Amino acid sequence: MSENWNWLLETARAEVEQTVRNLPPDLRLHAESIPVTYESWPSEALIAEGWEGDLLGMYIGDPVGVAEVSGAPRQILLFLENLWDFAEEDQAVYQEEIRITYIHEFGHFLGLDEDELAERGLL
Repeated sequence: MSENWNWLLETARAEVEQTVRNLPPDLRLHAESIPVTYESWPSEALIAEGWEGDLLGMYIGDPVGVAEVSGAPRQILLFLENLWDFAEEDQAVYQEEIRITYIHEFGHFLGLDEDELAERGLL
């Protein structure tokens, strides 16, 4: 964990909260129902499963409207150190990447792909 962790975490939380507030009311209700977990990097277990070490975020669980059969609780993971590295330590880029990554993962929760998110004006 870097010396910037507290700042990375508070900035990410604030950006996610703002993003959720800006969603249309029907989507906001769904967004408020799914927890967001903030981690530095993907765990060794995720990497052992074949996920890339520079992963920015991921959605765990089944899409909304589908009975939970995977056994994993629905959640969005954001990997803050990777996002900060991806943003090349630029605050504005970091905040934008938090928003984009959150919306992308929220789209998985909704069962929407990138094009469908863009059509809805979310990306």
